[in-house]
Amino acid sequence: MREISHSCAFSSATLLQIEDSSEANRAAVAAESEEQPAKKVPFFPKRGQELELVCESLAFKGQGVCKVLETGYVVMCDRALPGERLIARITKRKGSYAEALKLRTIVTHDNAVTPPCKYAESCGGCRTQNLSYEAQLAAKEDQVHQLISRVGRFGRSEESGSGSYLKPILPCANQYHYRNKMEFSFGTRWLPPNEFVKNQSPDIKEDFALGLHVPGSYDKILDIRECLLQHDVANQILLDVHTFCETHRNDLSAYDTKTHSGFLRHLTLRSGHDEHTGKLQVMVNIVTSVHHPRVIKPLIEKLVTYSEVTSIVNNVTSSMANTGVGEKQYLLYGAPAITERLRGLVFEISANSFFQTNTSQAEVLYEVVEKACNLTEASSEMNMLDLFCGTGTIGLSMANKVNHVYGYELVQEAVANARRNANRNNILNATFIQGDLNKLTSGFGANFPRPDIIIADPNRPGMHPKLLQFILKSGAARVVYVSCNPATCARDLDVLCHSKDGSDLAGGYRLLSVQPIDMFPHTPHVECVCALELSN
Repeated sequence: MREISHSCAFSSATLLQIEDSSEANRAAVAAESEEQPAKKVPFFPKRGQELELVCESLAFKGQGVCKVLETGYVVMCDRALPGERLIARITKRKGSYAEALKLRTIVTHDNAVTPPCKYAESCGGCRTQNLSYEAQLAAKEDQVHQLISRVGRFGRSEESGSGSYLKPILPCANQYHYRNKMEFSFGTRWLPPNEFVKNQSPDIKEDFALGLHVPGSYDKILDIRECLLQHDVANQILLDVHTFCETHRNDLSAYDTKTHSGFLRHLTLRSGHDEHTGKLQVMVNIVTSVHHPRVIKPLIEKLVTYSEVTSIVNNVTSSMANTGVGEKQYLLYGAPAITERLRGLVFEISANSFFQTNTSQAEVLYEVVEKACNLTEASSEMNMLDLFCGTGTIGLSMANKVNHVYGYELVQEAVANARRNANRNNILNATFIQGDLNKLTSGFGANFPRPDIIIADPNRPGMHPKLLQFILKSGAARVVYVSCNPATCARDLDVLCHSKDGSDLAGGYRLLSVQPIDMFPHTPHVECVCALELSN
């Protein structure tokens, strides 16, 4: 997998990967200009203009970095693949580059495939479904390699030997039906797929919709009847809810984000398995603007006919924000939580608790994390610090191999879930602490002993500089960094392993390995597990 052709690779724009998409696009433009300094012909495309483009690489979030023929003008285009010639319509112009909507292909990419999902051309969920899975893996591995080697300043990873740190990406066994959680939105504004592609300024139709947000829009819902990323039973439930609510729309009105009126806001489907029988369990979470049990009762009676549905909850939120978490929650049927087995333990999953959304690949991820911790018989005397621990799944899965696990997490509900999960599995050597790791005080670390092993699993922005300094001063023999954003991971690894002038820090860390893992096929997202050891 290490040898990747240019036609599959991500643009070096990803080296400056930033959460704000406009910043990422500017980085892509800068990178293209740096790598190919050919003289450009002055060109100023207009919004709505149709152009022939050649896609040269993939940038952050799977956008194609394209050039206008004969001018070299850069255009960012969704679902354009490297090597592809296409016709696209300009949707936005941002100074030195533009954004465009792909209309049709003239010459296909060698690794192009026909997406099995009928919504793929308009839905923002599976941006790379039109690229073969092998090419997706190659692009993701190359993205991680470029970021770690350049932003992290570790240089190119050799194929083998002392200069090798990058391991081949671990693929996902199931490329479809792998998600155990999907959140859908109700709306009065919908955009049919064909209309979204053909019209420059699509007319928004007032109608009932249940589906996913149109990319880049908070108030437009793409009306869908199935999602190939979730379980077949969940798809049947989605279809039945859609049909029932649309039929009874006079009583079950869809929420309008413009006027902030309407009853139904979100539908979240979560799946797990019975801890004793292994039977599929489905939780249905209906998010509404008010609590109105009489109105929703006929829908509940429809849902309970599914033997797999073991929990129905109603989250109620009056917030104008687009949130699926309610201020109040009501149990309408069954148990307040479902369960799932992971690494031999049983975890409770409530409506709003965090749990890895790809259960089978989480098994792979946690096995990699455990190997990166390098646990031995001597580890039974060691203390493990689990930063950003969520509901405690990582730390609890290794609690039987260390002296004590100390988990640290911001969200109080997640901390409560972690404590319940420890009790449920009779784990006595785990302590979970609530606190904000982005607002450390001088007293941080006073309520747990010096850690021997640190696991950090931050969200996309990565770790705060103060937390990085705490890790550097901790003296922990092993640090395992689990990241869902290789750009911020590379930035943080640079701090942990290098001083500003590039020399090793006294008491700093040495990078041993980086293991990319594909947790979410057909999306640009990639997970990586980085193992570090104390350099001295």
